[in-house]
Amino acid sequence: MQSSQHQLAVWDVFVRVFHWFLLVAVAVSFYTTKTSGAPFLFPVDVHAQAGYIIIGLLVFRTIWGVVGASYARFSTFLYGPKVTAAYAKALLQRRAPHYASHNPLGGWMVVLLLASLGFQAISGLFMSDDIFFQGPLYGLFGREFSREIASLHALNSDLLLILIALHMLGVVVHTLLGEGIVPAMLTGTKRFSSLPVDISASHHGSRKRYALGALLIAAGICGWLWFYPY
Repeated sequence: MQSSQHQLAVWDVFVRVFHWFLLVAVAVSFYTTKTSGAPFLFPVDVHAQAGYIIIGLLVFRTIWGVVGASYARFSTFLYGPKVTAAYAKALLQRRAPHYASHNPLGGWMVVLLLASLGFQAISGLFMSDDIFFQGPLYGLFGREFSREIASLHALNSDLLLILIALHMLGVVVHTLLGEGIVPAMLTGTKRFSSLPVDISASHHGSRKRYALGALLIAAGICGWLWFYPY
C-alpha cells in the first residue's frame, strides 16, 4: 500500500501561519536574551516586542482553538488519561495509530507549550530592568510582585527550552515512523498509509468570519502593548 494513498487536508492556513510566526517570534525572543543581540541596537526592546507578538499569536490561537476549523480545535485533539496512556503504550510498541490532528501525547504537548509561552510573555509585562525597559503592567501589583515574577520568568525560560526540545524530539520520532509532520505544516496536507482514527471529525464549514474576528482581537491587544505609552 502506498504511503500517499490517503491524503487529508488537516492544517488550515491560519494554523500554519500561526505556527511559523510563533517559531520566529520565540527564536528572536531567545536570541535577544541568550546572546549579545547583534545586530539589534536595542535587544531588550526587540525582546519585548517579540513577546507582544507572541501574546497576540496566542490570543488568536486560543480563540481559533475554540471556534476554528475542526482539526484546529482543542476539543478535537485533547484526550483523557486512559486514551493518552494507551497511545503512549502503543507508541513504545511501535503500534501507535495515525491521527489526522495531534495525537493524544502531541495534543497535551501543545497545551503545555502554549501555557508556558503564555506565562513567559505575560509575566514579561510586569517586569523592568530599571534602565532600558519597563513593562506595561510593571508596578501594577507592587514592585515586590514584579521581582517575584521576574524570578519565575527566568525559571520558566528553562522549562520552555525543555518543552521545545521534547516537541522537536516528537517531530523527529514521528517523522521516522513515516508521518510527514513538517511538510504537513507547510502544505496543510497529511499523507497516510491507513485512515487516521479521528477522520470522522466534522469540518465545521467555512470559518472566515471567526478567523477575522480572532485576528482583529489579537491585533488590537498586540498593538496596544506595542504602542503603550511608557
